Amino acid sequence: MRTYPFIQLDVFTSQPLQGNQLAVFPDASGLSEAQMQAIAREMNLSETTFILPRDAATEAREGTKVRIFTVEEELPFAGHPTLGTAFYLHSSHPQKPARVTLDLQAGKIPVEFRKGQDGIFGEMRQLDPEFGPTFPREEVAGAIGIPADELDDRWPIQAVSTGVAFTIVPFRRAQTLANLKFAFHQAADYVERSGAKFLYFICPQRAAGALKLKARMIFYNGEDPATGSAAGCCAAWLVRYGLAQSGEQALIEQGEQVRRPSKIYVSASGAGDKITDVRVGGHCVEILRGEISF
Repeated sequence: MRTYPFIQLDVFTSQPLQGNQLAVFPDASGLSEAQMQAIAREMNLSETTFILPRDAATEAREGTKVRIFTVEEELPFAGHPTLGTAFYLHSSHPQKPARVTLDLQAGKIPVEFRKGQDGIFGEMRQLDPEFGPTFPREEVAGAIGIPADELDDRWPIQAVSTGVAFTIVPFRRAQTLANLKFAFHQAADYVERSGAKFLYFICPQRAAGALKLKARMIFYNGEDPATGSAAGCCAAWLVRYGLAQSGEQALIEQGEQVRRPSKIYVSASGAGDKITDVRVGGHCVEILRGEISF
């Protein structure tokens, strides 16, 4: 019998029992890839992360090696697992380092921490964006089952990647987005042909000078309460098309439809195709500890 401790966190929230759930295994040494995948299925969360400790010199040079699994597959990068795993490493370290670097399949992702009004705030810098193809409004609307005029034609529907590709789909009205009845299988074939991993539905609104967005992301395991990887893609998209100024922080609110409200703070710098410094941040709350034996 082998026993592996884990910590469960609520990510992109300062309130327990909200945000996106994440299980972190602090020491996955000796687990095979198949076993990690089986454990992720057992946890049945959006993602589960596995830390593979290395010697201190290697970790100082390369960062902490982490693998990320959904219930179906391993991902090279994902946002809330990155923030949540880095938060665990920060909070469990006696010196509470201001920066934690994760060594992921997609590359090295630094996460910086600072004290805020609602506790410790973590912010990752994602990879510079790659802008992919754009898609016809009528085609996308047909794939998701809504009238084409419910999608906003002021901005393009476009695939963007900062580690994982999402197609950004802007809605005209927040109420239409809130009422959307959508199952991933409806558009699975279309999404696969598009070259993106998933669709990210957004509705941007500017009020009193502040930019806020409502967002939803529905995938093969249901609706995601918060999608940090998509939020980084969205931040780059916002700056490229002038919805956000270079360096301006916007707030993405996600998860309301599944009763797990999340707050994701995003920004990016640059103009046109030259977007860089994509930042995605938020808070985390540790919610439980346990162990799995098999």
